[in-house]
Amino acid sequence: MTTDINDPATINPTHELPDHVPARRRHTIVWVVMSTLLLLVLALVIVLVLRHRENDEKAAAAAARPAPGITVTTATAQKGDIGVYLDSIGTVTPVYTDSITSQVNGPVIAVQFTEGQRVVKGDPLIEIDSRPYRATLLQAQGTLERDQNLLGQAQLDLERYRDAWARNAIAKQTMDDQAKLVLQDEGIVKNDQGTVQFDQIQVDYCHITAPISGQVGLRLVDPGNVVQSAANTTLAVITQLEPITVIFTIAEDSLGQVEARLRKKAKLSVDAFDRTAQTKIASGELLTLDNQIDTTTGTVKGRALFDNKNDALFPNQFVNTRLLVNTLQGVTLIPASAIQQNGQASFVYVIQSNIAHMRSIKPGVTNGGVTQVEGINPGDVVADSSFDKLQDNAAVVVSNKPVSANASGSNAP
Repeated sequence: MTTDINDPATINPTHELPDHVPARRRHTIVWVVMSTLLLLVLALVIVLVLRHRENDEKAAAAAARPAPGITVTTATAQKGDIGVYLDSIGTVTPVYTDSITSQVNGPVIAVQFTEGQRVVKGDPLIEIDSRPYRATLLQAQGTLERDQNLLGQAQLDLERYRDAWARNAIAKQTMDDQAKLVLQDEGIVKNDQGTVQFDQIQVDYCHITAPISGQVGLRLVDPGNVVQSAANTTLAVITQLEPITVIFTIAEDSLGQVEARLRKKAKLSVDAFDRTAQTKIASGELLTLDNQIDTTTGTVKGRALFDNKNDALFPNQFVNTRLLVNTLQGVTLIPASAIQQNGQASFVYVIQSNIAHMRSIKPGVTNGGVTQVEGINPGDVVADSSFDKLQDNAAVVVSNKPVSANASGSNAP
């Protein structure tokens, strides 16, 4: 059997050409395989190059986009006035407080006030049995009348003796003796007058009246109780409420600026606040300072006067006081929350063209959440939040909405 050279060569299962395949056909097959592999490699290289270029374009586009800014709220520095205050703790102290006691002995026959009543000076309060004292007064008045008549008789006798001596009818000694008797009777009359006045005062003490205008406290005595002048038992307490004062302390380091204002006859206002120092109760005026510093505390006491027309201040009440010492005018003011600390240095972030610039400042007086500063100008916009993210020259986005609290807790630059 003969083999046809035009028949395709067969490949055995080992993928090897039979030995009888001509060399030309073998080279053709190898070239086809190599060309296919080369095309596959070329296609893969093209795909990788295209992907790499696409990634580079995406990266360039991402780099070209501006980075998102830090969202902050802002505040504008204002030009205005701010007060210089001294804060302290004070006690409401009445101008007058009277503890009324009895000056005579006897039973109480009437209590003419009710507890908590407002009384005016001269209003009746307590009645003590005055009958024994009126009887003693009547006796003293009788003795006075008798001695006055004796004095009158002695004066008439003296006039007669003078006329008789002028006619040489009696000796001068008799006239002189009568003159001395008149002087003795005058002394007796004065003594009687003193006794009458004393007894009248005892009668008056039986009618106890209000020595000042104010409010009466709780009733301390009832009708039928026997009071003694020597016992010093308090029968009633009256406290003046209008006006009323507050006594507070001033540190000796601040005394100089207060005295400087007082020497200029300045009227320094004082505000009284409740225990939380949030609600203002009343406004008054500094009345005076004590004459010495307490060496144990290094403070001096001051007294402020309040009209207390609405009875907002109550005796012995503890209050927080704020003394206005001076007013700084035309200064730069910003919110205290916008000021950051770095050790002893203070700074703020000034926003210009949506860029935050760190600016060192010198803070001064703080009042009501507003601080007077030096280092920036009125009209400058400062950041008021997001301090944990802000840095110098950082891009920002100004928002009118409040930023969450956890975004503004750091004081570090």
